[in-house]
Amino acid sequence: MKKFLFVFGIVAFSYFGYAQNLKMHSVKEGESVKTIASFYKITPADIYALNPDAKSDFSVNMVLIIPEAFLHQTNSSNATKELISYKVHRVRRKETLFSIAQKFNITVEDIKAHNKELYSKNLRSGNRIYIPKFKTISQPTVNIIQKYTVLAKEGKWRIAYKFGISVPELEALNPNMGLYPKAGEILNVPNIALSEEKKIEDKQFSYYTVKAKEGYYRLEKKLGLTKAQLETLNPELIQQGLKLGMVLKIPKTSVQNIASESFPVLNLADSLVNFSPKTIALLLPFKAQSIDFDSLKLSKEQFKRDGYINISTDFYSGVVMAMDSAKRLGISTKLNVFDTNANSLDLKTILLQPDFSSYDVILGPITPENLELTAKYAQKNNVPVVSPFVKTKNVHPNLFQTLPDENWMRTKMINYVKLDTIPHHTLIIYDAKNLATANYLKSSFPEASLLTSVKDEDGNEQFYLMLDAVQPILLSGRTKVFLESNNEGFVSNVTSMLNAMNGKTVLIDEEENETEIEREIVLMTTSKNRAFDGVNVSNYDLSNLNFHYPSVNFNSPISDVFEQKYLIEFGTFPNKYAIRGFDLTMDILLRLSKYGTLFTQTFTFQTAYLENKFQYFPQPYGGYKNEAGYILKHKDLHIVKVQD
Repeated sequence: MKKFLFVFGIVAFSYFGYAQNLKMHSVKEGESVKTIASFYKITPADIYALNPDAKSDFSVNMVLIIPEAFLHQTNSSNATKELISYKVHRVRRKETLFSIAQKFNITVEDIKAHNKELYSKNLRSGNRIYIPKFKTISQPTVNIIQKYTVLAKEGKWRIAYKFGISVPELEALNPNMGLYPKAGEILNVPNIALSEEKKIEDKQFSYYTVKAKEGYYRLEKKLGLTKAQLETLNPELIQQGLKLGMVLKIPKTSVQNIASESFPVLNLADSLVNFSPKTIALLLPFKAQSIDFDSLKLSKEQFKRDGYINISTDFYSGVVMAMDSAKRLGISTKLNVFDTNANSLDLKTILLQPDFSSYDVILGPITPENLELTAKYAQKNNVPVVSPFVKTKNVHPNLFQTLPDENWMRTKMINYVKLDTIPHHTLIIYDAKNLATANYLKSSFPEASLLTSVKDEDGNEQFYLMLDAVQPILLSGRTKVFLESNNEGFVSNVTSMLNAMNGKTVLIDEEENETEIEREIVLMTTSKNRAFDGVNVSNYDLSNLNFHYPSVNFNSPISDVFEQKYLIEFGTFPNKYAIRGFDLTMDILLRLSKYGTLFTQTFTFQTAYLENKFQYFPQPYGGYKNEAGYILKHKDLHIVKVQD
């Protein structure tokens, strides 16, 4: 269910007068699905339909989506009551208005309306009252929803815009819809006239989906369009106002404004005001109990085998370095380190300590299960929990996720590519596991060609391309190629083939006529994974193709001062975990010293340190996410930064 909430957010759904609202309900002590359903006058099945996790994980503080029963009323009728006669009833002992109403199948209000004195006087035994008798007249209603068949290459935003609703509203009407609707899929949509459906005008306009916390001021800064200009292009704004997930029609020129949106990088050390000691709880799986310290050989072997131990010790070393740097700025830190052993039982023992609710911040744990447990516990005392490495889709208002998610990184890369106004072709190469990403890219670049890996006679993927399939698509001139794959062999095959075709090439047709063409191929991906770092993938090929990709961090040469201090302190050079420990802890301490708490946040600026950047945006469902990263590329066998 909480995964579901991630997609939808907390939104007030409105259907222009013909649909009722969806509500959010936080489960309280003593409540059950049955009692909640009864309160909202729906059935438990209605709740389970939008909250499938409630069947197995129903608990206090769980947030439920409560649907109005409009989906079940679409084929019902409007019933009107016509008064035909009265019955005189003598009130008996212990009878109440409610019991009498139930007896005669009417409402209490019906009785009061025909016995006006009961608005000011209490019902008494022996009273004679009029019981109205009604005739029910049924009138068919117009269905408020209809069925819609998804067209080829049609994404959520296109369907939402066509029927005048927001993306979350479309998702709420179709709880079983996947991330990307499939061609031929049947969806619920508002029942509007064919003439009222909006047309997509790709050639003249672009389309923008409103994000959380975005008002007219933010949109003007982002899109370069005033409120009046947006209302002219989108008249529904005048009546409805801005809503999360609403799809707006905008000029194509505004796309560049979106892609180039930048934020200042602030040095918080220049404006510190709070120098009270900062208390941090560090939760890491050191697994000290399992290490045989009596045997140097055995302990070294354990370090090699257990990744948790290595990550924890390296990250901790970075934390220590940050505390030392902060001390020189006048910031004192009390750090308490706890060994979780990557075990939930050990973690629960730690969390139940009497004074554990007094920390300014909890840093860690680094396993998803323990992170969830810690965030849930700390939420009671509003203590911020900062996740160093792992991500979760579950709702915790006190959780700070420091790794940007894949969707944000993908969008950052797409927006960067859209900035390029130089004419070029676009080719999307993908394997079966990345079909969804390929479809998403296709919706962003409708003119792009698609090419997937070869399959054998049985339909098994072979993870390579045939030259004959690639040659006709790679035309003369500039081509940007998206490669979306997690398979090292496929990445190696594609990159070597593209590099061979890059530059001047002589084509020979069936009649042996020669034609010289010149190609400029730029390789990119929305998700750089281990496949691109494989031993079979040539860095020369990547460099020659100017390989572009989004990244959480930028491995720039770190300062000699930091490196030398680290070497003196720990006898080795810092790795990426140590550097992340330094960057993250330094950012936490500076924010606490600037604002007093992590919850006093603004997303109007970024902070940057050795390799990592931070910009926390509040999420509509609760919590905060870091949305700061880089666009990097291979150039001359080096990795360089092309966009912050």
